[in-house]
Amino acid sequence: MERVQIWDPTKEEVEVARKWPTWTKEVSTFDWYYDEPEQFYVVEGEVEVTLDDGTVVSFSAGDMVRFSVGVKCTWNVKKDVLKHYKFG
Repeated sequence: MERVQIWDPTKEEVEVARKWPTWTKEVSTFDWYYDEPEQFYVVEGEVEVTLDDGTVVSFSAGDMVRFSVGVKCTWNVKKDVLKHYKFG
């Protein structure tokens, strides 16, 4: 299984995601560790994430993203982010 998956969600996936809680973050850089899987839908913003193995992934408004458990990374929020998210 890929550590990070990014895809263009279906209309139905977006409708479901919009019922999840929201999280916002201003332009910043921070380290993160996923002690459980997280899936989220990006409503606004742009982010570049560097994984602990050096892999860089980017996502922005309109993307659906899933991080697997155990991922250690650094988030670089390039444009303020608003996302709907769920853990587990």
